[in-house]
Amino acid sequence: MNLQHERIEDHCQSLKLDGLVQHYQALAAQAVERDWGMLDYLEAALCAERDARQLRSRQTLVRMAGFPAIKTLDEYDYDFAVGAPRVQIDELATLRFIERGENAVLLGPSGVGKSHIAIALGYAATQAGMKVKFVTAADLMLQLETAQRQERYKSVLRHNVLGPRLLVIDEIGYLPLTGDQASHFFQIVAQRYEKGGSMILTSNLPFAQWDQTFGGNATLTAAMLDRVLHHAHIIQIKGDSYRLRKQRKAGYLPATKQ
Repeated sequence: MNLQHERIEDHCQSLKLDGLVQHYQALAAQAVERDWGMLDYLEAALCAERDARQLRSRQTLVRMAGFPAIKTLDEYDYDFAVGAPRVQIDELATLRFIERGENAVLLGPSGVGKSHIAIALGYAATQAGMKVKFVTAADLMLQLETAQRQERYKSVLRHNVLGPRLLVIDEIGYLPLTGDQASHFFQIVAQRYEKGGSMILTSNLPFAQWDQTFGGNATLTAAMLDRVLHHAHIIQIKGDSYRLRKQRKAGYLPATKQ
């Protein structure tokens, strides 16, 4: 490496131009080959730096979101999940519901891909530059109870739960909540409703059974659902469990009745 290259890279590092330091030499070669002017080269170099920063930002947003895995809607098996309303899901994929501060609720039995869709929508939001948080209902309650014991409740609530543009709460109804946990959950819904923050909720239970999950408190559950459903897209998914399909094909489980 000659001294000029060393000086350029030192300047890039001191200015935190990581994308430029990676691409300036290749762009210089293109400039010679294509007979670019100085402004053409400058524009290309700035675009390289911008693209690198956007990539890093998206990667950071994905990491902060806490997805258990990366899922996309292109990977979702509509041929198997015959009960999934594709038109509604495609509309959610535009992310306009987030821009409008609306919610999405995915209902259906275990294994039909509710979590897959929720993660895919959340991942798409990070790629659009939005801050997202993914958490199961049980883990959310555990995090808040731990924060309360450590006297960090308000801070965790503000940054991890109320701060993200989109909050994804998975597996509502798989484990019952205590009365205190149900109150915590209601406060989250109420405060995000006031702020116009979007949520994606998934549950294996119909709404009529949600009070069983929320400490048996029908009044609290009704008030919570009133806020969740005021501006909401309800996605009802029917079908068999995707995870059990291979076991049934292999004969380990009885085939479902047609």
